[in-house]
Amino acid sequence: MKRLSLAAAVSGIVLGASVFSTQAVADQTFITIGTGGQTGVYFVVGQSVCRMVNRNSDEHGVRCNAPSTGGSVANVNGMKSAELDMGVVQSDVHYRAFNGVGNFEEDGAWGEMRSLFTMHGEPLTVVARANSGINEFADLKGKRVNIGNPGSGQRNTMDVVMNAMGWTVSDFSLASQLDAAEQAAALSDNNIDAMIYVVGHPNGSIQEATTTIDARLVPVTGPEIDELVETYSYYTHSVIPGGLYRGNDEDVNTFGVAATFVSHAGVDDDTVYHTVKAVFDNFDRFKRLHPAFATLTEESMISDGLTAPLHPGAKRYYMERGWIQE
Repeated sequence: MKRLSLAAAVSGIVLGASVFSTQAVADQTFITIGTGGQTGVYFVVGQSVCRMVNRNSDEHGVRCNAPSTGGSVANVNGMKSAELDMGVVQSDVHYRAFNGVGNFEEDGAWGEMRSLFTMHGEPLTVVARANSGINEFADLKGKRVNIGNPGSGQRNTMDVVMNAMGWTVSDFSLASQLDAAEQAAALSDNNIDAMIYVVGHPNGSIQEATTTIDARLVPVTGPEIDELVETYSYYTHSVIPGGLYRGNDEDVNTFGVAATFVSHAGVDDDTVYHTVKAVFDNFDRFKRLHPAFATLTEESMISDGLTAPLHPGAKRYYMERGWIQE
């Protein structure tokens, strides 16, 4: 957490049109939430949580900001280094970081991670140029594919799927590592044949890709995918509804994870309590901030996909609401 320096507190600070007194500013706690690319739903999640928190910051003394980051793995590492106080993390990355497995095996289990709540589902989404000859996931082999930037959730999931398929990066004619904000333009400019994105829907980057060129959403199915879902509890079969994107009127079957909102044990209980309270006390308002939030329920948000223990600050609020017991 970041507290304002004494010099800044003495001089006072202007935020928007409001001038805070020296004491009011000095007493405030500033938190930073790790998100993802600016075209993705993670960025909207962080911005939305901050919007709810900052609405009543004069009362509880917490203010937050939510900058764009490299995504799930970057957010975990940012919290480990105390550069971030909270972050949005894919449920599979959440699991691996907490247990110290997969790409976190070398670092070991991070027992300091704490859960706050689960957000929207995130299907693995493959978007291919209509003239690329890619009609199913297996057709990606030999093509120019953006597999995601290192540290991102989509790269992490894509690595898992590639391993299940017995593929390496050499199985593609090009395996680019563009981040989420760059890949739609690369697809439109014919620099790649397909892009991979683990994201909630509808999504601006995919709308950009399907609007500027003829592009199709590709099913991600097969025995390898079925085995992943059966083996790992944080994966589920998913359906991307038809009609969300131009030229894609039919439902598309795939699989995916969930976005989880997490913190670490070093963030004090009151700060987490007020963050969680800001979201759930304004739940209807919060759900209207993005279409991916529309189907959220309190019950699923405090139970599904949470690998790490609840942060005591979050647990306190949920107990007050009668949603969980001691």
